[in-house]
Amino acid sequence: MNMVAQPSRLEGRRRALRVTMLGIRGFPDVQGGAEKHAEKLSCALTTLGCEVEAIVRSTYVPKTQKRWYGIAFTRLWAPRISGAEAFVHTFLGVLRAGVHRPDILHLHAIGPAVFAPLARALGLRVIVTHHVLNYENEKWGALARNVLRFGERAGMTFANGRIAVSEDLAAQMVRAYRVPVRAIPNGIDKPRVIDSTNMLQAFGLAPGRYALSVARIDEQKRQLDLIAAYKKLNAPSWRLALAGGADYSTGYANAVAAAARETPGVVMLGHQSGDALAELYSHAGIFVLPSSHEGQPIAVLEAASYGLALILSDIPAHRELAMRGARLIALGDVAGLARELEAFFAAPVPERMAASERDRILAKHDWLNIAQ
Repeated sequence: MNMVAQPSRLEGRRRALRVTMLGIRGFPDVQGGAEKHAEKLSCALTTLGCEVEAIVRSTYVPKTQKRWYGIAFTRLWAPRISGAEAFVHTFLGVLRAGVHRPDILHLHAIGPAVFAPLARALGLRVIVTHHVLNYENEKWGALARNVLRFGERAGMTFANGRIAVSEDLAAQMVRAYRVPVRAIPNGIDKPRVIDSTNMLQAFGLAPGRYALSVARIDEQKRQLDLIAAYKKLNAPSWRLALAGGADYSTGYANAVAAAARETPGVVMLGHQSGDALAELYSHAGIFVLPSSHEGQPIAVLEAASYGLALILSDIPAHRELAMRGARLIALGDVAGLARELEAFFAAPVPERMAASERDRILAKHDWLNIAQ
């Protein structure tokens, strides 16, 4: 992980601080912003001398994976049913934590935070990290949205400590619940520039001649807007590469797949990670994310670390990143998105993010500093 331990508040403890992560599917290489956050944070905390346990869902982590970079995995069953999966797994995880008594139970996301009151009743010290306003996602019905709002309230009210991944999200929680909330950003690793183009060749992509979007296939990420914008263009030498998979087979995922099939130049890459994803970032011409809401998008930070130009939806999470040179497009403005793509594709020399801006992002979002 290329992490070097620095002096921290953990020095001088008679024993290692024991932290249990709960609320995520699993890691490594499991799709999701909270999953990536928990993976990298766990590695950094381990480097700083903590004993970290991750309670993961059995279908996402193989039985043979007991430890990873010093992190202990505890696999618990959960049903593969949208909505029920996180609920059941977190309930079982809290009960297990009640038996094994970690120093800190760290709950990720507001759905799992529904069980913060139970964890406190069991005498556990609880930290909740709020990643995103999930109840704003168009895919959820009224019941699911109410459960998520209750989870947010339970987490903010009952946790011993509260974290939000952005200043804007933290401020919203302070106003709503009158409790202290610490803003601690997401982090990123230093970019691994991959010279090979094997991945690109397999999907028919040419270096520097594709727009890249990295996100799960979901209403929140608005891939249909992006495909519709690309379809308006006459850009045969530029392709649109969509990296990401759907958590479940849904009407939206099926619609995205159909739109991609019907639009020449759109390439569906599925979920990618590791060297394959690094290769995609290394050779992309531009990065695009037109999502409707975010907490603090790690994919945008990763794209910036590779120096890619950015086209993003004009939402608070993207504005807060304040990345110089990023183009912000009104949410749902397909015509505006098409104009920005067309202008970028037509430029004689493709634009890149300034090196000074890239270095600023890397310094601000260093995982070891975040872990401390």
